[in-house]
Amino acid sequence: MRYRLEYALAWALLKLVGALPRSFARAAGISIAWLVYLLHRKLRRVGMRNLELAFPEKSLGERKKILHGVFTSLGRHVGEVCLFPRYSRENVTETVVYEGFENYERALARHKGVLFLTGHLGAWELSAFAHSLYGHPLNVVMRPLDNPYLDRLARRYRTMHGNKVVDKDFARGLIAAMHKGETVGVLMDTNMIVSQGVFVDFFGYKASTATGVARLALKTDAAVIPGFTVWDPVLQKYRLRFDPAVKLIRTKTATPTSFRTLSCSRTFSKTISAGFPISGCGCTGDGRPGPGGKKTCIRNSPCRVPFSPSLSFPAANV
Repeated sequence: MRYRLEYALAWALLKLVGALPRSFARAAGISIAWLVYLLHRKLRRVGMRNLELAFPEKSLGERKKILHGVFTSLGRHVGEVCLFPRYSRENVTETVVYEGFENYERALARHKGVLFLTGHLGAWELSAFAHSLYGHPLNVVMRPLDNPYLDRLARRYRTMHGNKVVDKDFARGLIAAMHKGETVGVLMDTNMIVSQGVFVDFFGYKASTATGVARLALKTDAAVIPGFTVWDPVLQKYRLRFDPAVKLIRTKTATPTSFRTLSCSRTFSKTISAGFPISGCGCTGDGRPGPGGKKTCIRNSPCRVPFSPSLSFPAANV
C-alpha cells in the first residue's frame, strides 16, 4: 500500500509540473524544494553538519547560503525532470548546451569505451538524458529502487531516448559495453559498505568509496571522463561539461589504499572554486563507522562533493 501511495504522489507531481511552461515548472520545483527545506528540520541539520565538516573555516551564514543554493538547485532539477517527455532533439539546446565536448570525442575515438564519471552534482539526471538526445546514448549504472513502482517509473524516464539501465552489480555487462566502445555513466559519490569499498580521505575524514570503476578501467583500458551538468545563471541554461580524461596511474602495490584517488579524495576543484551548489555526499556518516569506529557526516545529504584529478590503481588484482 505504501509503495502504491508513493508512486501515485510521484506520478501526480510529474504530470502536474510537467504540464507547466518551463519557467513555471522550474519555479514549482524550487518551491517544492524550499517547502521540504522549511519543514524537514532533520535534513537541514544534516546539511549544515556536513558543511561544517567540509568547510570549518566558513561562517554560519556562508554555510546557510550554500545550503540554500543546494535546495534551489535541487528544485530546479526536479522541475526539469518533470519536463523530460517534452524534450526532443530539436529543443534540447534550449535547455542544455555542451562544454568541453571535444574531451568526450577524443575518449570515444579510442574505441575502448568511455566511463562517464559523475556525481550528485547540479542536474545529474539531465547529464545522461541530454547526452542521449544529442545522439550519444549511454549505459547508466543504477541501483534498483526499493519501491518497484518508482523503479519502473525512473527507468522509463531515464531511457526515453536510447539510454540503457545497467544494474550496478552487473560487472559482465559493463565489461562488454567497454569492449564494444560504448559509454557507461557512473555516479561515484555514494557511500559504500565496507566490503564493497575502501576508505580514503574526504575533507579530512575517511570515506568508504567504490573501487569497481577503477578495476573496470584497468581491465578494459577505457577512458575515464569526468562530466557534470551545472546551471549557468547568465545563459539561463544548463552546461553539460566534460573535463579532460583522467590520468590513470598504476601503482606497484595492490593495497586497498592504492585506489584512493579514484574516490572523492580531493575536490571537483574547478567546480567548487566556481561556487556551483551541488548535492549528495559520499562520506561515511549514515551511522556507519569509518576506520577506528569514528563516525563522520551523514549520507545522502546536501554537501559539496570532492573529486580527484587523477586515478591511482594497483597493477595486480584487477
